[in-house]
Amino acid sequence: MTDTPPSQPHDPQGSGWGQQPGQGQPGQGQPGYGQQPGQPGPQQPGYGQQPGYGAPQPPQPLRPEDEKLWATLIHVGGILLSFVAPLVGYLVLKDRGPFVREHSRVALNFQITMVIAYVVGGATSFLGIGVLITLAAAIVVIVFGIIAALAANRGEYYKYPLSIEFVKA
Repeated sequence: MTDTPPSQPHDPQGSGWGQQPGQGQPGQGQPGYGQQPGQPGPQQPGYGQQPGYGAPQPPQPLRPEDEKLWATLIHVGGILLSFVAPLVGYLVLKDRGPFVREHSRVALNFQITMVIAYVVGGATSFLGIGVLITLAAAIVVIVFGIIAALAANRGEYYKYPLSIEFVKA
């Protein structure tokens, strides 16, 4: 049998779980003796202090096999998601290694160029030639995206043909 009164559940750690409102200990969210409500208790940091936060750390470089993997995924993502995957890859991974930076940059430039081709194809689709432009752009994205992904997986640099340089190194 325990010494805990029946109105309060048993709390072996003494964390205040079974206490009635107003029975808190100082520093645990309840004001203590001589302490105004809303002021930080002895265990709480003061205003303007954030425990555990320091200066931001620079991103860690990727291992070569991880760079190859991310570069391959960026090219495959370009096939599936157009310019979104290379854009996210460039923004997130450009400081993590030169190989993934270059692959994400060339993939982004190529995908932006192909978006322009899709827009031109859509705008001229009423002439009939736009359908051919859009179909050709889709085939070019798939073929060159696969070639670039294979080159990245082998650890080689690749430059897309038919690409306009929007993002410079």
